[in-house]
Amino acid sequence: MSDMNGRVFDVLIIGAGISGIGCACHLKRELPGKTFAILEARADLGGTWDLFKYPGIRSDSDLHTFSYEFKPWSNPNSIASGEEIMTYLRETVEEYGVSRDINYNHKVVAANWDSQVSRWSLVLETPNGRVSAQCRWLFSATGYYDYDQGFRPDFKNESAFRGPLIHPQHWPENFDYADKKIAVIGSGATAVTLVPAMAKTAKHVTQIQRTPSYILSRPSQDKLAKFLHSWLPAKWAHALTRWKNTRLQRYFFLFCQRFPQRARNLIRRANEKMLPADYPVDVHFNPPYNPWDQRLCAVPDGDLFKSLHTGAASIVTGHIEQFEPNGVRLKNGEFVEADAVIIATGLKVKMLGAIPLSMDGVPVNVPDSFVFRGMMLSDVPNYAFAIGYTNSSWTLKVDIICKYLCKLIKEMDVQGKETCVANRPMDGMESRPLLDFQAGYVKRALHELPKQGPAYPWEMTLDYMADRRSLRDKPVLDPALTLSDSMVPVPSLEVA
Repeated sequence: MSDMNGRVFDVLIIGAGISGIGCACHLKRELPGKTFAILEARADLGGTWDLFKYPGIRSDSDLHTFSYEFKPWSNPNSIASGEEIMTYLRETVEEYGVSRDINYNHKVVAANWDSQVSRWSLVLETPNGRVSAQCRWLFSATGYYDYDQGFRPDFKNESAFRGPLIHPQHWPENFDYADKKIAVIGSGATAVTLVPAMAKTAKHVTQIQRTPSYILSRPSQDKLAKFLHSWLPAKWAHALTRWKNTRLQRYFFLFCQRFPQRARNLIRRANEKMLPADYPVDVHFNPPYNPWDQRLCAVPDGDLFKSLHTGAASIVTGHIEQFEPNGVRLKNGEFVEADAVIIATGLKVKMLGAIPLSMDGVPVNVPDSFVFRGMMLSDVPNYAFAIGYTNSSWTLKVDIICKYLCKLIKEMDVQGKETCVANRPMDGMESRPLLDFQAGYVKRALHELPKQGPAYPWEMTLDYMADRRSLRDKPVLDPALTLSDSMVPVPSLEVA
């Protein structure tokens, strides 16, 4: 589709990453008569998996839960590479006929709700200039971080360093690090992915971390999944593996939350077994916080530990004092020699794509809003969004949100209603941060995020099973939801 200008859709989806593609497929499956389109600001689908190009890019969740419920993951690798995930997403859009509904290089720069006609009016930047489009429902599938830039602290005397300084979010094409000494600053998932991947060809890789993170080795292949796939239809094998893994994820999270010291000891013992003899575990693998206060890092088949065993990689823990011409000096005096420095210091949160929302021309102040059922903003009509789990696989939440949205639209059709609003209680409501998570990128952005309330349906739950019960088993409508008629009928135009 090349011309969006002036078209009216039942649903417009912002973003062609894993959330946007998932929503489109659910619409195809559940509401085949509805018109929709995906608006993607970039030149390709995939979102995160198209953006990041650094060595070793892979999932840190198993793909039996990170994949869609309706599209079995058939690859034998449970912890999969970015390339394998992109292949899966391309297969999905072709299998469900969604590829022709994606409009690339279409960036949404503003969205206004017109209450007179119960439509969202969008302004889009395209290769052919600015155009407009309208829809009954708007679905934000933009994730929650900034695609344009990652979090980048300033280090003292950076300009003195003679080599390249690289943020993984902007990995240079054809960067040759073979036989070079590499320093990787960071302790999160990106850093623990980069270190073993680069250590395969670099002269040496040193990870510089201010504080350690919890790291656990996981098998890259799921033995039960392989067994089930050899005996059962793909759909059954996928469902059973997904059922097993969602529960294991939840039980381990609860164990860490309820018995933090026991969980800390368990993880430490597991690390100690994987590390070289007499390795200083309590220096480099002993975080100052409890397990799952921040996201755990998974390393497939212990690849990070293996690179430490061989001597291809090493870890230093401490605060950076300054950069010097040929490396990085720590405050404790230790010096890390480097030909290149990778600054894997994390993400910047960018809620709902930072797209200005307004209602009848009046701006919506997102931080003042509350979330309804983890997917709608209070008092904002016909608007939904997808934010996955921070303590489990992102796509688990996307699937159930999209299913519920389809049920809600069906119910509106049955009642002949055009507008749906989640009304915040008039008597006030206690507020909590949207994401009860201690990761730095979350804490830095709390003032930009909407809030959650103290209880259902105004809380942002981190429990997949609880969300399944509330979004699948409970009635579609809620006392907080108001459905109303449009003042002017909205035509549903055929999409060419």
